[in-house]
Amino acid sequence: MTVPSVPEPAAAAPAAVFPAAAGLLARVREERPMVHCLTNPAALTLSANVLLAVGAEPSLSADPETVRDFVAGTSALVVNLGMLDPAREAAILAATEAAPELGRPWLLDPVKVELSPSRRKFARRLLARRPALVRGNAAEIACFAEGGDPRTLACAAGTVVARTGPSDLVTDGARTAEIANGSPLMAAVTAVGCAASALAGAFLAIEPDSWTAAVAALLVMGVAGELAAARARGPGSFAVELLDALYRLDERDLLERGRVR
Repeated sequence: MTVPSVPEPAAAAPAAVFPAAAGLLARVREERPMVHCLTNPAALTLSANVLLAVGAEPSLSADPETVRDFVAGTSALVVNLGMLDPAREAAILAATEAAPELGRPWLLDPVKVELSPSRRKFARRLLARRPALVRGNAAEIACFAEGGDPRTLACAAGTVVARTGPSDLVTDGARTAEIANGSPLMAAVTAVGCAASALAGAFLAIEPDSWTAAVAALLVMGVAGELAAARARGPGSFAVELLDALYRLDERDLLERGRVR
């Protein structure tokens, strides 16, 4: 297979990112999109609560026989491969077949693919179905990106790639933005990364430009994480404060705290 050439990256204009993110957050709160999350059991509650905190609505059914109906009734699909089992695998295949037919954008979160050859194979099968966005950590993205470069994967798969970690990088192969917000406490609570994928699903539901949606969602999550960490006493209170921070977040918070380049 010939790998498409990777263009030189174009940095985002930081001044334009913050009002765009604030505008999309306001639209989520106004339009209340429903997002169907096929996520792992450990992430169900936090993902649902993060969506509710920003004004979106979660849908969580993983029944292979009815999942197409739920995808049809929602505005975006989030697929998370954590704790994968045969029933969820069947539901994921049915949902990702239905999503493009129904005109629903979908996100792939390839959890722990670096640890399992069979899961990597399944994730490659899903990548061929052209998700609008792939969100993963450095180890997960490196399984599919030559040299670990997210831009290589974005060009080869024809998608937007968000590599999250101490700083987040979002690229479609041509445009690239790096978001330096967040807190170490985000890694001390189970499924915060999975919940970030769910949040990105809410932004994909209302914004056809997947790159803009991903940058906005990760900026919102990162700033909320910083605000939550400032009030938290540890991981337990951080999880609660994160939901409160997302609920209260406004454009001023993004402008004052956002670090994008």
